Amino acid sequence: MALGEQVFGYFMPTVNLMGIGSAQEIRAQVKILGGSKILLVTDKGLVMAGIAEQIKNQVESTGGVVFLYDKVQPNPTDRNVEDGLKMFKDNACNMVISLGGGSSHDCAKGIGILASNGGNIRDLEGVDKSQKAMPPFIAINTTAGTGSEMTRFCIITDTDRHVKMAIVDWRVTPNVAINDPLLMVGMPPALTAATGMDALTHAVEAYVSTIATPITDSAALMAIKLISENLRNAVANGQNVEARDKMAYAEFLAGMAFNNASLGYVHAMAHQLGGFYDLSHGVCNAILLPHVANYNILANPQRFADIAGAMGKNIERLSVRDAADVAIESIRCLSQDVGIPSGLKELGVKEEDFLTMAQNAMKDACSFTNPRILTLKEVIELYKRAL
Repeated sequence: MALGEQVFGYFMPTVNLMGIGSAQEIRAQVKILGGSKILLVTDKGLVMAGIAEQIKNQVESTGGVVFLYDKVQPNPTDRNVEDGLKMFKDNACNMVISLGGGSSHDCAKGIGILASNGGNIRDLEGVDKSQKAMPPFIAINTTAGTGSEMTRFCIITDTDRHVKMAIVDWRVTPNVAINDPLLMVGMPPALTAATGMDALTHAVEAYVSTIATPITDSAALMAIKLISENLRNAVANGQNVEARDKMAYAEFLAGMAFNNASLGYVHAMAHQLGGFYDLSHGVCNAILLPHVANYNILANPQRFADIAGAMGKNIERLSVRDAADVAIESIRCLSQDVGIPSGLKELGVKEEDFLTMAQNAMKDACSFTNPRILTLKEVIELYKRAL
């Protein structure tokens, strides 16, 4: 390889099923992957809504037996992973199915990768630390935001350090990802808004990443376009299946983008807020995004001008720098329209924690591809601006 050359990988599930009614394909996929004793990883909300039982019945119609682990927390912890792993081993399971949003998918990834590799989830923090493949893994998505159903990212909270661990490993990528908008119509407005802004953050950070490629660019820009056109409608009327369907495509495209171009300081900083305060990841991203993006403009104003165009703004007569500013204002406007809190103070965040969170953010794997290098003082200042 010549000096200065770079090699880029591209990661995503082998099978991706999308569109209205695609969840019905779960039976066929379980048979193809040979699941007989299946651990279904989900949360109490989806159990109460009857969706977990619906999926369980479909899977068991194939002749398999389903064991339900439904204790996943909104920010899944190392303890969730340990509890789910015990259930997996005690019942000699040979397949994992996750049902839900990023929390369920990430918890299932942690369970599956430890089932094969042993040890502690902390051992796998970082990039490609595993040695063995997970058991067959199907991810059924019920939110339009995290992209975790199709990525190699697994975020687990270390309850001792109060830090979100980023496990970036191609072996935790699901074999099959299913995005059926019919499973998303019940999402309440606040969750729709938070997950939608999470997807927008994925797309924006991937587009301005230092390792973006033409392939990730195309996915990121289309995701930004679809979110700008459909998130308000999905929040206003959760029964709008067309808006839900378009948002499902948008979050998947955003996942394709960041799964391969990685992210930046929005996520590096948001992970600390989640670890410290157990806050909604999507809401933290939405609050931080305009502040970090505004700081990053200096590194690549043309990219932010492109984002303004993807958000439907007429920038033909503007300078590149002015068009970049339009992108930031458009992000703020969308966030406000869908009801995201205006600042971190509303979430109970305390300035006294900024130093520790900033130090941890600078070690977060997502920070390494941010377009602008930040000092500790600058990261603290960004937290203050977002307060």
